[in-house]
Order: sequence, then C-alpha cells, then structure tokens
Amino acid sequence: MRWQVRPVSVTNTEEARREIALVGADDWGCKIMAPKAVYRLLKVTGLAPWQANILKQEMLARGGEAAVSRGCINCSVESTDVLLMGTVTHYRSLARKLLIQPFGLPELGARLRCVVDNLEQESLPDLDCRGIVLPLSKRTLVMGILNVTPDSFSDGGLFMTPESALARARRMVEEGADIIDLGGESTRPGHTPVPAEVETARILPVLRLLVRELPVPVSVDTSKAAVARAALEAGAHVINDQWALRDPGMAELVAGAGVSVVLMHNREKAVYRDLMGEVWSYFEERVELALKSGISERQLILDPGFGFGKTPAHNLEILRRLGELKGFGLPILIGTSRKSTIGKVLDLPVDQRLEGTAATVAVGIAGGAGIVRVHDVLAMTRVARMTDAILRGWDENG
Repeated sequence: MRWQVRPVSVTNTEEARREIALVGADDWGCKIMAPKAVYRLLKVTGLAPWQANILKQEMLARGGEAAVSRGCINCSVESTDVLLMGTVTHYRSLARKLLIQPFGLPELGARLRCVVDNLEQESLPDLDCRGIVLPLSKRTLVMGILNVTPDSFSDGGLFMTPESALARARRMVEEGADIIDLGGESTRPGHTPVPAEVETARILPVLRLLVRELPVPVSVDTSKAAVARAALEAGAHVINDQWALRDPGMAELVAGAGVSVVLMHNREKAVYRDLMGEVWSYFEERVELALKSGISERQLILDPGFGFGKTPAHNLEILRRLGELKGFGLPILIGTSRKSTIGKVLDLPVDQRLEGTAATVAVGIAGGAGIVRVHDVLAMTRVARMTDAILRGWDENG
C-alpha cells in the first residue's frame, strides 16, 4: 500500500468536523476533536504584567503558547500586549479558567470566548431591512451604487433626474442588486462638501420613487443626521454612514427608526502605528456607542472603509486581513469598486477597473465580506455567485 501524506485546510470547526467524519470517527469523536483542529492567533492589548503572566501561564498549561514583552516576567514594563497561539479548544478552556481569576480577568475571559465563538460562525442571521429580509445567511449580497451627484468620481452627473435614476436602479435590480445605495454627496478625495439641504434636495425625489417602485431595500449614503431623518421619513431602509454615527443625533435617530446602519471606518489622515489594531479599536468604540444608543446588534454592519483615510498599501492590507473583523460577529461590507487603489496598482483609469474590482470582490468575500458595494452590478453579481459556490459549496440541482 502506498501512503499519502497531504495538508488539509480548515477555517472553522464545522469544516474540521466534516474532515474528521471522513476518516470514520463517530459523531461524539467529531464533536470533541473538531475544535482541536482549528488553530488561531489572537492578540490581547494593554495588559498589566501580572495579568499577562497569568494569561501566559494558563495558556501554556493547556498546550498553547503566548508571546509577551520580555519585561513582563520582572514587571519592568508598565503594560504589554499578548499574542496568544492555540486551538479553539485551548481558548474555550482558557476563557472558562479566566472567569475565576482576579485582576479583571473574568471580563477578558468573556470577551475572549465571544471573539472565538464569532470566528467559528459559519453564517450570520439574515438581514432585516424594515421588513424586507435579505438572505445574508445563504449568499453574498450585492449593493448597487446610485449617485445623484454632479461630481462623484465614477458616475457623477449621469443620473441627476429622478427618471434616469429610477431607470438605472431598475436595471441594477434586474442585474442582481439586493440593495440600492443612494448617495447625494460625493466623498471622493478632494470633494467639496455640500449642505444638508442640498443633499436632501438631491436624494428625496429619487428616494420616493425608489421605495415605491423597487422590490429591494434602499440604503441612503449619508453622514448627516438631518439628511438621514428626511430619508427615513421618506421610507429608506438602511443608513450607510461613512462617519459611523459621528453626527450628533444620528445614533438616536437610527435607533428610533429601527433600521440597519453601516458603520464605516474613516479618519482624516492616513497615519497608523497598528493598522488593524486601530481599525478594531474604532469599531469597538462605534459599536459600543450604537448599542448604548439603543441600536440592536442585529442592525449593525461594519465597513472597513477601503479608500477612506488610508494609503493604497493600507487598503490592500485591510483586504488581505479582512477575516480578522469576523471576530465582531457582524456582517462586513466592502466598497472597493473602481477605487483609486485599483487604478494605481493596474495603472488604469476609472472606466477600465472592472477586472481589478472583480479581484477585490472575490478576495473580500473569501475574507468574510457578506455585502459588496459595486457599480458594475451584473459582472460583480457573477463574481459573487462564483465565489460563493467555491466557499459555500454548490448544489447542481439548484
């Protein structure tokens, strides 16, 4: 008999369970062994040396590993980060032990367990957009971009009348759009901000038509509470906020309306010491604000802000490491369509970035994106369906 030795790739415990079942293990064995087959690195920041020492000791006791600052052992540093290395089984056991430890470690244990459980989710609940339920648990959702602006970087000035905007939206729905994202202010680099009154005047005539004529939810892309209020009164189903509830009153407005909201990462300057760590901290803060304001966790969507307050290198790193954000257990939206990073990598103008966009969409979905915001709906719907078939499996019988 010739032996075969080969690697096996698993990304979560359900995939591990299926692989273990294939070798003939019984159901109980699959349940016990699957969490031992998934290896994860988790980073904990800002611990006091005595907290870090306990964490390291407990992780080592379980057969895992933990990297800490060299000055941690003699407490010569005020604080340290800890890089934990272990299986899902290690982490769940560690989380249970931390619940009975001193020095604030029970809270850390609960958070650790939450992040690990979020990473192990195979799918998220379906998205309820004011009564229109979208199958987020079954496939990637496609959000079609509709700008009624004279100066957007890609489609500025093309759909300025309600009739032309409605025709464009209808076509995107026919091509596979699950959501239409309506914007009344360009946010391209170097854009000129417009008053809330101007933005509202641009979107309301179109929005009223869309919510009456389309079978899909309509999202409104705005960071102004005054615009969001008018949009919600006109029937908008989702608010897509590029500043993540920064405008006073926006959080309470969204909570009162009971709609879903996209929280996008953004900042004025593209300067980072720890890119993914700072993106994570930003989302922790904004999610906490949203929950305290009365917004349900089921209404939150995270967007890492491709192209906003980031260099091309930052954008590509975020896309490459997108899966880290799955630790929040919330839907992830990416908006890479035709962005300047694609143009710089491929040295192509806006109207020739289809293939580059397709690559970012496929990689984004593979990294955990559940919603893709795009201009070229037909092509990107095909990319999404093909990527879903690879990642989720494909039923040839439909």
